[in-house]
Amino acid sequence: MLAAVAAAVAPLPSGSAATRPVALASGLPEVRSAAMARPVQDSRRLAGRRIVLSYPGPTPPPGVLRAIREGRAAGVILFGENVKSPEQLAQAVAELKQAAAESPDRLPLLLMTDQEGGKVRRLPGAPELSARRTGLAPHPLATAAANGVGAARTLAEAGLNVNLAPVLDVYDTPGNFIDRYERSFGQNPYRVAELGTAFLAAQQGLGVVATAKHFPGLGAAARDENTDTRPVTLPVPLERLRARDEEPYRSAVAAGVRMVMTSWAVYPALDPDHPAGFSPAVVQGELRGRLGFRGVTVTDALEAEALTPYGGTGARALAAASAGMDLLLCSGRDPQQAEDATEALAAALDSGALGRSGFTAATARVDALRSSLR
Repeated sequence: MLAAVAAAVAPLPSGSAATRPVALASGLPEVRSAAMARPVQDSRRLAGRRIVLSYPGPTPPPGVLRAIREGRAAGVILFGENVKSPEQLAQAVAELKQAAAESPDRLPLLLMTDQEGGKVRRLPGAPELSARRTGLAPHPLATAAANGVGAARTLAEAGLNVNLAPVLDVYDTPGNFIDRYERSFGQNPYRVAELGTAFLAAQQGLGVVATAKHFPGLGAAARDENTDTRPVTLPVPLERLRARDEEPYRSAVAAGVRMVMTSWAVYPALDPDHPAGFSPAVVQGELRGRLGFRGVTVTDALEAEALTPYGGTGARALAAASAGMDLLLCSGRDPQQAEDATEALAAALDSGALGRSGFTAATARVDALRSSLR
């Protein structure tokens, strides 16, 4: 089965017809049953419950609100361009929540943003200190906890319930990709684990979901190795990857972190052929198997340039779902991106390219998280 999945997520020739989602799925064994012969709308709704969508500007477009009302969205990610004032944001959030209240399941949306602290904050307010400055504070543990409280309050006051933070990457070289914007707590994996866990525990204690990222770690990425703009391979030896890069995630899992985001880098020690978020070896082997994570997995941005060799939105969505990712982050501020991902997943579900039992298990994890936020 893993061999079939691996074939599905291999890089595709540029311009090939194989970049279409249906062609990608055709390489997988087709298994049909009466249970799988469901109406298209049922599959689209099931698929949409694994999608986080986004939109441009300050006002949720009618199509976004319609998708939410029809139950075809698990959440919405907000960026700086979506926030013009507290009053405007409150109105937008109210519209999103009302649409969710009118959906078939009436589950709360996962309303999320990146509020890491320092230079990476989508909303004005706490935490003002970056992860690096937190690590250098006179009392770093207390400061990390205070930052978690501050992040939770900032999001809760805006009506949001998920923070895509903290970053648990352990940087190896000053000024490298993750350190240049002060996003890492430090170079010591145990200190990063301690501070990251303090941040997420304080935040979740106030009812805002925390997200540990970017598993299994971007701390070895050089200054220009940004998966948003290019493919990245991190040839970190397996022993070091597990002892250093993954150590903070072990602590976060033990502390009950509710979401984990994977990276789009390739880690040859774990899987030489696929980015982490497309790799069953990483998602199901390392994260769920070795570290015992039972919460919700979420991809990094599905529009990242690191994924260019793997086809368009539909192919990427199918590859991530095949690897075991629960939530797909369609953060390109283009509602059509979410529609394309949903259609690809629904088609794969109907054809049997994605097994229904595994699909519904992923949806159940997402639904359980949403239900807990009532």
